[in-house]
Amino acid sequence: MPDPSRQYLVVSPVRDEAAYLQRTIDSVVAQTIRPALWIIVDDGSKDETPTIASAASAAHPWIRLHRRADRGTRKVGGGVVEAFNAGLSLIDLSEFDYVCKLDGDLEFGPTYFQRLLERFEADPRLGTASGKSWVRHGERLVPERTGDEFSQGQSKLYRVACFREIGGFVNEVMWDGIDCHRCRMLGWNAQSFRDEELRFIHLRPMGSSFKSIFHGRLRWGRGQYFMGTHPLYALAIAGYRMFERPYVLGGVCILLGYMASWLRRRPRYEDPAFREHLRHWQLSRLRLA
Repeated sequence: MPDPSRQYLVVSPVRDEAAYLQRTIDSVVAQTIRPALWIIVDDGSKDETPTIASAASAAHPWIRLHRRADRGTRKVGGGVVEAFNAGLSLIDLSEFDYVCKLDGDLEFGPTYFQRLLERFEADPRLGTASGKSWVRHGERLVPERTGDEFSQGQSKLYRVACFREIGGFVNEVMWDGIDCHRCRMLGWNAQSFRDEELRFIHLRPMGSSFKSIFHGRLRWGRGQYFMGTHPLYALAIAGYRMFERPYVLGGVCILLGYMASWLRRRPRYEDPAFREHLRHWQLSRLRLA
């Protein structure tokens, strides 16, 4: 049941998620503390995604389907943010205490949101949080590595006050890194937790939803450049990611994406104060500041 003292909104931008969405729906419906409202934003799917979401909406009055016109192709990064914002435009955010951006290709246990909300209640400065993502490799579950100082992009729960203070999500690739750094810049905490009850299964590997996982790693490198990442930190990221699937080549693609953007002088996130904060944080992690 929803908890009237902890009203949370979930918005899920989805496109062509028919292979996974029902498992996400089943996970949310089974929550010990359900959302006050869940808006599933269909971003022009060509498969059975809207049919699955519509059936869920008919069965559960707290689930709403909002359909957007097909733009013709999947638009990663900015497209996700556009669809998320389309969902937010349908409601008055002040009616909720928390807001969650949730992907439509996840599976998680029934206490996932209850445990996250308990974390927020224990830390008044916790602005955004998530659990940790795991993926299946054959019969094994393997963690998708991410720093504890970030909520994961697939499942971001936000305190509404923090979400408003950072100005929402930037409509570009690396929106899910910029938001956590802006939280810290403004005195909020961002975190992902390793508790077993906060694990979620990512039903397809991160960065593989458009063309290929290699294309996703190139995009990751371009996103790091856009965000303003220090070159030494970009090199460290590439080296770190060489030790996970796809081994070596994944890290190489991240570095190539970053370098190609630098050589072409692609646009960047133009906020000098943010970039100064970001680079100081990154160099401190490398023990260079």
